[in-house]
Amino acid sequence: MFAEYGVLNFWAYVVGAIFIVLLPGPNSLFVLKTGMGQGIRQGYLAATGVFIGDAVLIFCAYAGVATLIQTTPILFTLVRYLGAVYLLFLGGKIVYSAFQSRESADISPALQGKKVFRKALILSLTNPKAILFYVSFFVQFIDMSYASPGVPFLILAAVLEMISLIFLSVLIIAGAYITQLVRASKSMQKIGNALMGTLFIGFAARLAMSNA
Repeated sequence: MFAEYGVLNFWAYVVGAIFIVLLPGPNSLFVLKTGMGQGIRQGYLAATGVFIGDAVLIFCAYAGVATLIQTTPILFTLVRYLGAVYLLFLGGKIVYSAFQSRESADISPALQGKKVFRKALILSLTNPKAILFYVSFFVQFIDMSYASPGVPFLILAAVLEMISLIFLSVLIIAGAYITQLVRASKSMQKIGNALMGTLFIGFAARLAMSNA
């Protein structure tokens, strides 16, 4: 399937992409937290930020930015630490807000949506390993002899985004449903938010200490 467009082993790619999308990461956790805390609409705004960020990284990978990062260790280290700092900031803010009174309830949905979208977009764009992943994973399924390599790259990217959309939709809907079940328990909400924030801090530490 899609072999005539320069795509190799399409179904093997689909299986691999599914497993990769299912791996827990800061993007999916942020979308889940948003769906749980602010509802389905805001959850999809967060997902949109992730999709756009991923699309930008995929384009950067295709344009050769990944090669530049791989051959310039200082640049990669800088981007890696920037990503870790943002994850740490986001995690600390989530933990802090979990134990604060909700004074921001009067923020308009439009303004809240912009904040959610911006956070998700920055979270996606400050993941330097994603660019390296897109190159190293995609290249295994692209026929390098194909006249227009951008075509198979686009097909693989579209499939990955579609799988991600399905997975994030499940997280958003499930998160909103779980919130309805525990809405009466303030302590459960605080514990859940604190746990989410702690996970973000853990991702920050892992990213900062990784050598890859």
